[in-house]
Amino acid sequence: MNEDPTPDKASPDYSVPPVERAFKVLRFIAAGNRCQNTNQAAKEIGINRTTLIRLLATLEAERMIDQIPERGGYRLGTGLITLASLALNERGLVPTSRPVLRRLVEELNLSAHLGVRDGREIVYLARETPNSHLASMVREGTRLPAHATTIGRILLASLGARDLEELYAGKTLEAYSEKTRTSLEDLREQLERDRSQGISWSVANFEPDIGSAAVAIYDHQGQAIAAINVTGHASAFAADAPLVGRIEATLKAAARDISEALGYRGWGAEQM
Repeated sequence: MNEDPTPDKASPDYSVPPVERAFKVLRFIAAGNRCQNTNQAAKEIGINRTTLIRLLATLEAERMIDQIPERGGYRLGTGLITLASLALNERGLVPTSRPVLRRLVEELNLSAHLGVRDGREIVYLARETPNSHLASMVREGTRLPAHATTIGRILLASLGARDLEELYAGKTLEAYSEKTRTSLEDLREQLERDRSQGISWSVANFEPDIGSAAVAIYDHQGQAIAAINVTGHASAFAADAPLVGRIEATLKAAARDISEALGYRGWGAEQM
């Protein structure tokens, strides 16, 4: 008698519907949907409202999602971020990036960060800081709006027009300074410039007196999977600042080193 439980092509479906529904909810939230209106969210996900409420409560208890006190609804939680960080460590992104971030700090005396995009937000996975009173206070796991930050912008710039449209359709782009793009049309124009330059710049666009620049990291399939940036006093990032050329060259070289370590070989002249 064969007691091997391993499924084969003739075996019944071994999927577990409650688990499938939980993943549907996680993917829905990861896409930027907050489940503030559970009736509407349940309809869009394709499950009933009672099931959604129970799943939200369970996922929150397991720290896979967190409530957003100031705006309501949910976002991906610290527990899921920890799992994602472990997965990325296993795949090499974080450990490959850390020594490069340290090198950036040594060469530019600026704070350096690694981040990924999660829907309409970015999540910081690693940081290195100089011994300076201007060192970044951003922590690993911090979330910031993609449209208003350099890491977010350079990753949004890698999206196709339809994907960008779907991501922000019907959504409000919050202003964090007078420089923040608050319409999809203006954001698209900014992203076109970021894409053509291969780098996104900020001179106090997000925080007063803070400047930043970011470059994308690519995997072996040519996908922009993350980005690194450097931050410091806004004066260092002004267009006529003496350090600007060095920041761009050093940051692009660092992104290239990480990307090549991950197997990317598609650098063109515009990315050099």
